Amino acid sequence: MNRSPGSLAAGLVLAAIASAATAQVQDNTLPETLRGVDFEQRLGAQLPLDTVFTDSDGRQRPLGDFFGKRPVLLALVYYDCPMLCDLVLNGAVSSLRAVKLDPGNAFEVVVVSFDSRETHSLAAAVRATTVKSYGRADTAAGWHFLTGDSASIEALTEAAGFRYVYDEERDEFAHSAGLIVATPEGEISRYFYGIEFPPRDLRLGLIEAADSKIGNLVDRVLLFCFHYDPATGRYSVAVLNAIRVGGLATVAALAAFMFIAFRRDRVQPTEA
Repeated sequence: MNRSPGSLAAGLVLAAIASAATAQVQDNTLPETLRGVDFEQRLGAQLPLDTVFTDSDGRQRPLGDFFGKRPVLLALVYYDCPMLCDLVLNGAVSSLRAVKLDPGNAFEVVVVSFDSRETHSLAAAVRATTVKSYGRADTAAGWHFLTGDSASIEALTEAAGFRYVYDEERDEFAHSAGLIVATPEGEISRYFYGIEFPPRDLRLGLIEAADSKIGNLVDRVLLFCFHYDPATGRYSVAVLNAIRVGGLATVAALAAFMFIAFRRDRVQPTEA
């Protein structure tokens, strides 16, 4: 495919658009192609689990095959993308390396190409590169790279609020950047925009989507102290809840101190 030097600049512009989580772009100063690009939050929307895609082994499988037991981290990309999609996948891999939850055990990673011309062989090649980059070979079964026909792609991207535009002159797609977290039942739970994803945010998003069935006690406390902000696609401090946790910790510390002090006072006379 013919790639222009402007691809990098276009990719960075689109990343900025996605990171800001804006509504559909209406600014007339933008190139006409970018005006149809959007990544609209549809929290609670049901993904079309009955739509059929082709996995990296060439098998026809409904999307629902990758749901049901665990939350899903969903990425909408196209494998022959010259810039932005690689940045999204690299950002996801980098973040997941710092998340002590394993794909295939605590959650699934599903990557879907929105270019109907792409083949399962290309998906397999990108999958192999991504899993190798991730560095945990025993989690390979939790990474799924799919392709599909136009109807299946349209059903999924429409449900996800993901709109993209094909630039015929450059033979490229203009699109936004980000990740989606879905529940095991296929409902959209969280959006994370951009090409860099804080590991804490991804972890909390996956734990919430799993209805707190994964993670540990520290994660429960963090979920109480932080809340998801749809406007930014990030978790920010819930000040009141953080104060409550701090108060409880202070009371617990004072109680422990008093217990130790009283116990010491009782032991010393006995020894005397």
